[in-house]
Amino acid sequence: MKKIVLTVGLLAGILKGVYAQTAVDKEAYEKRKLKIEEVNLVSSYYGQDGNNSAVTGGIGTEKLGDFANSIDLKLSFIDRKSRQHFINADFNIDHYTSASSDNIDPLTVSSASRSDTHVYPSLSWSMKDDASRTTRGLSYSYSTEYDYQSHGFNVSFSKLSKDNNREVSLKAGAFFDTWTAILPSELRPAGYGSAAEGDRDPVAYKPRNSYNLSLTLSQVINRRLQVLFTVEPAFQQGLLSTPYHRAYFTNGSHTVEKLPGSRLKLPIGARISYFMGDKVILRGFYRFYADDWGMTAHTVNLEATYKVTPFFSVSPFYRFSNQTAVRYFKPYGKHSPTATYYTSDYDISGFTSHFVGAGVRLAPPGGLFGVKQWNAVELRYGHYLRSTGMVGNSVTLAMKLK
Repeated sequence: MKKIVLTVGLLAGILKGVYAQTAVDKEAYEKRKLKIEEVNLVSSYYGQDGNNSAVTGGIGTEKLGDFANSIDLKLSFIDRKSRQHFINADFNIDHYTSASSDNIDPLTVSSASRSDTHVYPSLSWSMKDDASRTTRGLSYSYSTEYDYQSHGFNVSFSKLSKDNNREVSLKAGAFFDTWTAILPSELRPAGYGSAAEGDRDPVAYKPRNSYNLSLTLSQVINRRLQVLFTVEPAFQQGLLSTPYHRAYFTNGSHTVEKLPGSRLKLPIGARISYFMGDKVILRGFYRFYADDWGMTAHTVNLEATYKVTPFFSVSPFYRFSNQTAVRYFKPYGKHSPTATYYTSDYDISGFTSHFVGAGVRLAPPGGLFGVKQWNAVELRYGHYLRSTGMVGNSVTLAMKLK
């Protein structure tokens, strides 16, 4: 507590000023204090099935179920230089079951990865300075699962034009992963562990590092049209294959998947948003992708939002994707025994996919069910179909408290 010594003669003369200053200080403090901007709660379920499991060399079940939950807390405060700070704390947890992963140890009741929980929290900070029209940010993320741990770091910077119609953003990130090299049961050397609970035999641990850069330019063309362009080069190094994936050769023998120890990726994208009056918003996105493993891909995403009322909207969407296979991919039993690299993972094969669905959003002005802080709720459903035969379905429920 500050101690102020005043003479009796001065007290009467400055009393009014003291009270006025106290009021100003209190008001300034209230403007600066930390406050909750919003809380987002998301729950989703994704299920898939197919017959091209990489665990068994490109054949067998791909059945998987994943139940995910997340909570996102957004805080803000204003510092003494009138700069606005934002703090985001995000906690995510997924629980999944995978029939294909159970075939790592086909003769056991359950292998290490038959079912598991994936936990991945993150913490980010950003500072918006209206005077310089800049925003700076930092973030940290952590992820853990039965066979890996990851630490991620990101730094970002963006600057607005004087008329606030153009923004240039730059983001750089690095992820440092440690993978447990789990091998198929029949391909383990003597004394090599399974990584299953209770198995004390040792297993190897391998690093994987990823570095990415993102350059984005967004532009407001007019009050109806906005465009965005982005380039996101990325480089990976370390264990890029999955040791428990099998690869089968033309002579009937098999071994574990083997891929190069580095990969350079280059995605380039463009997004357009068009506001058709007060009720309809059209959004389109195109991305081209290429890497030094020989894969190229094209993705188109379309979404239309229609406001049935000012508080209720419907958003159908459709995504089309086509990609070529990496040069190291071949189906089950088609790899040459003399090949240097080999995989039968259909995620990096050539295929065409479709993802179609719709979302509904409700955001009444007085809050949902009379709860003012319950700002909005959204439900989305999507159906996924891949030309290889895989099918998937997802349901997502999102709630916003503000």
